[in-house]
Amino acid sequence: MEPINCPPPVPPPAPPAPQPFKASGPQDERMWAMLCHLTTLSGMVIPFGNIIGPLVIWLIKREVYGLVNDQGKEALNFQITMTLGGLLCIPLFFVCGIGIAVLVLLSLFDIVFTIIAAIKANEGVCYRYPLCIRFIK
Repeated sequence: MEPINCPPPVPPPAPPAPQPFKASGPQDERMWAMLCHLTTLSGMVIPFGNIIGPLVIWLIKREVYGLVNDQGKEALNFQITMTLGGLLCIPLFFVCGIGIAVLVLLSLFDIVFTIIAAIKANEGVCYRYPLCIRFIK
């Protein structure tokens, strides 16, 4: 009897190469933009956290997401403006005694508009703060 030539065995298909996790999309972009605004609330606990929080997020994600670049600059500009306003309340306290009242009103203004900005950023809207000096363009 003559040996039968069998075709060589077919190797099993290789499993698909694992794809790296890539968190990108409109939902992630909106989340990071919202966090640019919400991290400013850390200034209530950490000195200058209102500037450091959005600065870190903006520096890390500004090249990845356009909305984060825009809203990060906006949050930073507003917080720098609010910090300067708070520093101006110190001499007002000593000169005419209204520094504490102005500081309380300024803090409420800051919190309310930060929350509004965070909600708008989560909706994907480029929000502009009122009474904000644009230091970073």
